[in-house]
Amino acid sequence: MGNTESGIDIMDIDTKGASPVTASQDKLTVKGVEASKKLAAADFVRMEKYKCKIFKVAKEKDVDPALIAAIISRESRAGHTLLKGWGDHGNGFGLMQVDKRYHTPVGAWDSEQHLTQATEILIDFIRKIKEKFPRWSLEQCVKGGIAAYNAGVNKVKSYEDVDEGTTGRDYANDVVARAQWFKTVKDGYLL
Repeated sequence: MGNTESGIDIMDIDTKGASPVTASQDKLTVKGVEASKKLAAADFVRMEKYKCKIFKVAKEKDVDPALIAAIISRESRAGHTLLKGWGDHGNGFGLMQVDKRYHTPVGAWDSEQHLTQATEILIDFIRKIKEKFPRWSLEQCVKGGIAAYNAGVNKVKSYEDVDEGTTGRDYANDVVARAQWFKTVKDGYLL
């Protein structure tokens, strides 16, 4: 991912999946990885219209397209929860919810430009986690970077509690599990 993270397989990152709070969005009676898979599957049809943009940005930025799709699924349910491109009480912009309090959003809410900006933000967070935790494996840094994408680097304090400061206390675990689902979906969506 982003040149320095090439070679990471999202399937090699451990995950606990979604918390009961996150699973309750779709009134699921399951939690964990099973809930994350169901949430990702619910976004599958809506995600199709963004597939070409996701692949293009993923290739340009050397990031697994399944990870981009998973963040889109978690952040905006593939655009379904947005109002004119905005979410998070008017603070988050676009499919990947770039926070206007910390970044100046670019492009249309569903544009390639937006996906590029958000993916660059993710890559930057992965690098910052690598600097903060130099002994972490690359897989751990990617998961920590996903948590930081949601909550900021300062909220990531240990790998064991990587999601302690994230929304639902499951952000990175849920995103990784969703990414694994997108990576393996039978129709080859993001293989």
